[in-house]
Amino acid sequence: MSRVAHVIGNGDQAQLYRPAKGIKVACNQPPMAIENLYASCIVDFKMSAALTEGSVEIPGDWVLGYRPKIWYDQNKGNFKMRFGHKIKEFYTVLPPYTKLFPNENEGNMYTNFNCGHMAVHYTANRLKPDVLHMYGFDSIFDMNMRSYTDFVLNSDRGATNNVRLADRWRPIWNGIFGEFKNTQFVLHHIHNQSKIQLPDNVEVYVPQKA
Repeated sequence: MSRVAHVIGNGDQAQLYRPAKGIKVACNQPPMAIENLYASCIVDFKMSAALTEGSVEIPGDWVLGYRPKIWYDQNKGNFKMRFGHKIKEFYTVLPPYTKLFPNENEGNMYTNFNCGHMAVHYTANRLKPDVLHMYGFDSIFDMNMRSYTDFVLNSDRGATNNVRLADRWRPIWNGIFGEFKNTQFVLHHIHNQSKIQLPDNVEVYVPQKA
């Protein structure tokens, strides 16, 4: 029997997720209630600060990336004491293909590796599903960088910044899909016109309109 996982991102089409069997992993604050959620992945200082001040709540267990680990180490009296029981693990893996330019430093590489990248990489690497379904990864298909997280944390979604983010985010998907060649990825979206060349281990599922 195949081992199945579902990663629910923060893009508009996260709404395509329907309750299903398998392991469920979310990015930041899930856009809907997810039954039997394994963990939510968190990657940046801004979300860590919002959690600390109490302006954002993320249910269930957490997997913290490199920057939240720094925050954790620097705020043990507050963050650790309050949330230590929710932290399933720290995940600070930084794939080499996050270095997009020759002189790019490690800090920029972690910036390139967004929450969706981390959640999918973590799921493929740690949980090792045979099939990995992805929802709400809209930037693979459209110039759409909107995120449900924007409702709780302000982000620059201007046209110039959107182009910059797309140029940085899209190449990393090729790296992830190539690294996990034995994983079958299923991208759920409203159309199948991807902005990147998808390898044989990636398929697009477009739901039929009622």
